[in-house]
Amino acid sequence: MINRKVTPSEGGKRLHRYLRNLMPNIPLGQIYKMIDSGKVKVNGKRKNQNYEIVSGDELTIYVEEAAYQEASIGQKKTKYVGVNANIDVLHEDAELMVVNKPAGMLTHPDQADQKDTLVNRVHAYLYRKGELDSPLFMPATANRLDRNTSGIILVGKTAGMLHQLNQWIQKHELQKYYVTIVEGRLTGEGILSGDLIRDEKQNRTHVVGEKTDVARHGGAEQIKSAETRYRVLQTGSSYSLVEVELISGRTHQIRTHFQDIGHSLLGDIKYGGKRFGDVNYQLLHAWRIILADGREFKAPLPSLMRTVADQVGLNPNF
Repeated sequence: MINRKVTPSEGGKRLHRYLRNLMPNIPLGQIYKMIDSGKVKVNGKRKNQNYEIVSGDELTIYVEEAAYQEASIGQKKTKYVGVNANIDVLHEDAELMVVNKPAGMLTHPDQADQKDTLVNRVHAYLYRKGELDSPLFMPATANRLDRNTSGIILVGKTAGMLHQLNQWIQKHELQKYYVTIVEGRLTGEGILSGDLIRDEKQNRTHVVGEKTDVARHGGAEQIKSAETRYRVLQTGSSYSLVEVELISGRTHQIRTHFQDIGHSLLGDIKYGGKRFGDVNYQLLHAWRIILADGREFKAPLPSLMRTVADQVGLNPNF
C-alpha cells in the first residue's frame, strides 16, 4: 500500500492524469481499472476518474511497494542547480506568476538553446524558493513570445491555474495589448484581418492574397484567420507609436499584418523593416494583459524602446 499527499502545485489535476504521471509505466487503461475497482482512494473514499485533486488530499494506492517502484521508473527529476534564476517578476501569488521577458531570450528551449530560457529561469527561481514540490507537475507558461519580443508571460504555478489560463486563452477571454514603433506616419485606429499562412521551413508568416502560393505552404487547410486591432498613440515625422490588441494569436501576426499595410515594425528586417542603428529586430513589447477574472498586469517599456522612441521624435508617456 502506497500513501501520498498531494502537494500545492499538483492541485487541480484530474485523478487519472495524476496517477498516470505518478506511475508512467502503467497503461492508462489499467489506471482507469485501478480507480474503478477501488484500488485508489482519496481521503479514504472512492473517487471517479475525473475527480479534481486538491492540495492536501491523501491518496492511498493499493499496490505492493515493488510494483509501485517499477511503475514509477521514469518520473521527471528536477535539475536546476547552477541555472540562472534572474527574472523580472511583475506579480506572484500561490498559483500565478507574471514575468516580464526581455528581448533576446527564448520562452522555451529549442534545438539551439536548451538551458538559458525563460521557463528554465522560472523553474530555477522556484527551485531556489523550495516551490518545485513535485516531479509530477512543473510550472509552465500559458503564452509565449518570440525571442526578440519582450513583455508579459503568464506562468501557472499549479496544475489548476495552468489549466484555467489555457482555457481563457482558447476561449479568447484574455485581453492582450502590445506596444510597437512602426515605420511611416500612421494615424487613428483600425482592424487588420488578413488571413495568414505559415512557411515553417522559412519561419515566416504570409498574408494570404492573390499572389500567395498556398500549395507551397501546405494547402488551404493551413490558412488561419487572424484579427489585429490597433490604436495610434503618437505620430512623428517618419515613425508612429502604436498600441496593438491581439484578437487571435497567430505566429508573427502583428509583424505580418503591419508589413501588409506598408508600416513594418521598426528594425524588423525579416518583415520589410529597416535596420535602425544596432536594432535589427522588431521593437515589440507585450505591455498589458487583462485576465478573464478582471486582474490587470502591466510591464514597463524596455529602456531600449524608450531610447529609440526618443530618437525618432516619439515620447511614450506610460
